[in-house]
Amino acid sequence: MQNRQTRIYLKINHLLYQTSPPVTAFGGEEQAKHRTVLMEELQRALENRGLTVSNLPDKGRSLFTTRDFSPGEVIILQEPYVCVPNNSPAESRCDACFQSSNLKKCSACQVVYYCCSSCQKFEWKLHRLECEALSKLQKERRMAVTPSIRLMIKLYLRTKLQAEKIIPSSAVDNYKLVEALVAHMSEIDEKQLVLYAQMANLVSLILQWPDINIKETAENFSKLACNAHTICDSELRPLGTGLYPVVSIINHSCLPNSVLLFEGRSAVVRAVQYIPKGAEVLISYIETSGSTMTRQKALKEQYHFTCTCPRCIKVGQYDDIQESASLEGYRCKDKGCSGFLIRQFDGDGFMCQQCGLVRSKEEIRKIASELKSLSDKAPLSTSSCDYQEAISGLKAIETLQKKLYHPVSISLMQTREKLLKILMELEDWNAALAYCRLTIPEYILVVILCLDCNIIHAGSSNGDTENAVKSLTKAVDILRITHGTSTPFMKDLLMRLEEARAEASYKLSSEDE
Repeated sequence: MQNRQTRIYLKINHLLYQTSPPVTAFGGEEQAKHRTVLMEELQRALENRGLTVSNLPDKGRSLFTTRDFSPGEVIILQEPYVCVPNNSPAESRCDACFQSSNLKKCSACQVVYYCCSSCQKFEWKLHRLECEALSKLQKERRMAVTPSIRLMIKLYLRTKLQAEKIIPSSAVDNYKLVEALVAHMSEIDEKQLVLYAQMANLVSLILQWPDINIKETAENFSKLACNAHTICDSELRPLGTGLYPVVSIINHSCLPNSVLLFEGRSAVVRAVQYIPKGAEVLISYIETSGSTMTRQKALKEQYHFTCTCPRCIKVGQYDDIQESASLEGYRCKDKGCSGFLIRQFDGDGFMCQQCGLVRSKEEIRKIASELKSLSDKAPLSTSSCDYQEAISGLKAIETLQKKLYHPVSISLMQTREKLLKILMELEDWNAALAYCRLTIPEYILVVILCLDCNIIHAGSSNGDTENAVKSLTKAVDILRITHGTSTPFMKDLLMRLEEARAEASYKLSSEDE
């Protein structure tokens, strides 16, 4: 006799592979014709923006330029087809603008928050249907609906409203663009496939639409996993998740010529270098500071492809080995040497490729063991300990990391970033300035966090005002390209920097007198 788990699995498997047509699909030739018309409309819409979509043999749909783009110029700006905030018991956000202040909960469903009547009105046509569906659930189940489930529910509701002409659609805002996204279903393992089927079944139970297609819904969950974007604020803190079908056409490169950031919940792609007419627009899907092996692993697991960008095709070459060893490998035994280490063929140790000194496996194993022991004991957050205890633990870790890792090691930079954040919270500006100088070349996030007038004050008190201003000016120059200059964040940042420059100039003139 089959046990309950087996019966559930077989039922889900049957639902997943049912052959009933999707609700939104056209039949046969009509569907193909409609898809062609929509693609032609998309091409016309993109043409006005200096862009076009082309199909590449190994990449599928790709976004290309039809004119030149300068560094910092907006390539494309798109509103989300659907989006949801990452609400949690600790923090909630407005469903429309993602703000976290002055929130009021929807009185009917008790799930969604709004910060003002304007935001509520903006979302009402969509939320009215979602609210009806959620309100039918028991309170416990309603509170347990995840952002991913809500995103899928809103996807179907928006499609329904567009089909009924209740909300408008356009060439860059319609469900056919979602249908055209790649799901990678054949590359998903059985466990993940069953999870998507379970989630799809839950969506069906919430919406209670008799003709909803479970297979299509499961495929859409896979599409969201590969194509949805984490919406972040100007300081790169995650706020929610959104689906941007046109932005999702843009392919990945570990040497991107563009960057994707968010202004509110709008996705903005800006050029970070000169992009000539006829070039492919490329962004990075992942953190690019890792080694080639690390990057390839992340891309394969999350996006199901192997990157062949100019940086990745160098795998195994001297430059790639040097970069990987510097980012994730060990340092030379000689503190004055900047060389990188490679394991010897005889397995007795690691040899520096610059000076030839060898570090034994025993020496490295000992330091690595001490480092692991310290890291295991370190608190996960400052909320579980006092700041001084956290600083003491992180500095002990930093000391061992400096003995073990290359000076530009990712692990070392991450430790210094944590220290910098704590020192800024404690308003220890002199110490923060020291770590700011160590981390600014590596982490743009730290640049943003450090861009505070108090850092300038610290430089002034140390008699190093000029260098402090220069460092932060360099940081702002980077942010002009990635973030533009018109957002409230950048306007405030530029004003603060000008104030800091004026104050630094005044202090220097006072010293001269």
